[in-house]
Amino acid sequence: MARKGPARRPHVGIRALREQAATFVKRAQSGDAVVITVNGEPVAELGPIGKTIESPTTIADLVARGVVIAPRRVNGYRQSDPISVHSGARIDQILREVRG
Repeated sequence: MARKGPARRPHVGIRALREQAATFVKRAQSGDAVVITVNGEPVAELGPIGKTIESPTTIADLVARGVVIAPRRVNGYRQSDPISVHSGARIDQILREVRG
């Protein structure tokens, strides 16, 4: 059956999903979402159409799912001021100019 994953959403293996597809589709119809796993790895999500399944994704969520690597900086990120770039500009030249 489904188990709770690190993001507090139920997880279900592909075999259990095949055996109980109607149950999980009914749960999706009622607004619940379930993460489908293959060999224990999350690969898909089954949920309601046209509804937000979860709150906006945070960096911590992405790190927990293995989508991104955690930042090495502990002091936080300070976004620099925007740089105006002309069409056709080469990125290496822009970076050289910005970095000095």
